[in-house]
Amino acid sequence: MLDRLDWVHPRLEELGVLLSDPQVVQDQQRWRALMQEHSRLEPLEAAARRYAQLLAAREEAQAMLEEPEMAGMAREELEQLARDIPAAEREIQLLLLPRDPDEDRNVVMEIRSGAGGEEAALFGTMLMRMYTRYAETHGWRVEMMDASLTELGGVKEAVFTISGEGAFAHLRYESGVHRVQRIPVTESNGKRQTSTATVAVLPEAQEVDVKIDPNDLRIDVYRASGHGGQYINKTDSAVRITHLPTGLVVTCQDEKSQLKNRDKAIRVLRARLYEKLRSENDEEYARRRRDQVGTGDRSERIRTYNFNEGRVTDHRIGKTIYTIDAFVDGDMDEILDALIFEDQQRRLRALGQRE
Repeated sequence: MLDRLDWVHPRLEELGVLLSDPQVVQDQQRWRALMQEHSRLEPLEAAARRYAQLLAAREEAQAMLEEPEMAGMAREELEQLARDIPAAEREIQLLLLPRDPDEDRNVVMEIRSGAGGEEAALFGTMLMRMYTRYAETHGWRVEMMDASLTELGGVKEAVFTISGEGAFAHLRYESGVHRVQRIPVTESNGKRQTSTATVAVLPEAQEVDVKIDPNDLRIDVYRASGHGGQYINKTDSAVRITHLPTGLVVTCQDEKSQLKNRDKAIRVLRARLYEKLRSENDEEYARRRRDQVGTGDRSERIRTYNFNEGRVTDHRIGKTIYTIDAFVDGDMDEILDALIFEDQQRRLRALGQRE
């Protein structure tokens, strides 16, 4: 395994030289890319160093077995090393896994109510708050793009961004149909109801990723509606952008400024076009996304929130936790960490089969 890592240290030294080159520093896009590579390789070099130290320690312990007075201590050390070395190998294997180039991107998240009427919309509001709280605990920034609300404050459709290091890497697994089982506040006879909402998690694209020709856009302005006070009823600040080649439509009315709404709508449109491009270039990715998002029907779900039993169940990995109140308040790491671990295991198995 160490032979496979002999390129890491020379590359880190090369990156160190490049990052201090004035010409590279002036090219901010290239500098950021090199800095990201440097940040990824540093833990790999540290893991390789620890692994080499463990192998050296094993050789020393094996040599000590020949000395009667040291044999007992050597056997104890070898037992510990028998656990530490495989763990170090696994750490290196994970660090060597091919990275999704979108891992470091910000997120455009879309929530839409599914089956269940007003209760589904209220569930959508709960999900939006859950993700907002989760983002806050990680120091990420949440920015609302557009929202269509019911009279009771339920979310018929909401689009917002989450910006911060690791946002897409953690939230990518949230795409799909979410199901809630509870007694709705709108239910007078106390009968439990099952409702759904769909979540889509898109990596936010930059201008260099997707070029949008202004001639391909139809931009309509209109008066914003819904909650927001008297101001929105007096100005044509809301924006609807139609991308003519694809038929994609994006609306934004969160800001009082028409220009700001236009800029936000362009960001969402760019993310949707980027995902469309990814889907067209990767049939397997497209199939997984269709499987995840589904139609919003009650029978299609990735996760169930059962308030009567106080549990959250993620059906993809068969994991159930009984801390639903904390989970919907943003304490999602137990399930998200399990999803990340399962994905890593799947990729390691696939890598082993190819080798």
